[in-house]
Amino acid sequence: MKLILKFNLILIFMFLIGLAASFYIANGLLQKNAREEIRENARIMMESALAVRAYTVSQIKPLLDTQMRYQFLPQTVPSYSATEYFNNLRKSFPEYMYKEATINPTNLRDRADGWEVDVVSHFHENADAKELVGERQGATGPMLYLARPMRITDGKCLACHSTVDAAPQTMIDKYGPANGFGWQFKDVIGAQIVSVPYTLPLERANSALRSFLYLLVGVFVFLFVTVNFLLYTLVVSPVRRLRSIADKVSLGGMDAPEFTGSGSEEIASLGQSFNRMRRSLVEALNMLQD
Repeated sequence: MKLILKFNLILIFMFLIGLAASFYIANGLLQKNAREEIRENARIMMESALAVRAYTVSQIKPLLDTQMRYQFLPQTVPSYSATEYFNNLRKSFPEYMYKEATINPTNLRDRADGWEVDVVSHFHENADAKELVGERQGATGPMLYLARPMRITDGKCLACHSTVDAAPQTMIDKYGPANGFGWQFKDVIGAQIVSVPYTLPLERANSALRSFLYLLVGVFVFLFVTVNFLLYTLVVSPVRRLRSIADKVSLGGMDAPEFTGSGSEEIASLGQSFNRMRRSLVEALNMLQD
């Protein structure tokens, strides 16, 4: 096997090892960053919902309290405002979801179902739990969900949700007396849940990984061609010329030209040593003939 072929096989083998190691490390980092980005997006959504709720309580509800005596306005309910806000947001980002999943809601659209019931049950069973992060399969693929418990920490909420008799008549007229009652102070009534798709961040991570691998392959091809050119020019070609001259001399062709090579590198030094050996051999043969 020729030297240049051995060298190229070793070079390709080392590149494949390096490519595999780079893929493993880069893929792990990019996937980790993508998942952290997804979690950060979920927390931003959750904080946005809390901000909308706080705005509704502090600025919207006081303005509509008087009208509530004559007609129940759901716009004064913090959970209604947050849900409507995200429903508008979903017109542009349909994969992102927000729900205040409740076991016994006043508005039936907030009723917890399926996996949401398990989330609420988790907070029921773990009184100290502040947050729950998990994964589920959505219509468009895997999704991350972030949930926080909804506890009755303000006694004012019980004015509408303790008993039917205590609730405003306007609310009963709108939603009926069958749901949203029997809540108790410090009870977990449900969970705020935001769902964020993995699809886009993971696609960006995979795209970045492909670009990184293409770059590595491109750099390797460039180095492979450059190294082979230099190897052939500086090593293989001079060695072949030196071998050709040595073959002629070994067959008695003392008139073979000397090896021409300048410089102080090893190949040039080898050529100079060969030329000295050849001249010494010619002188020795001439002395024997005389």
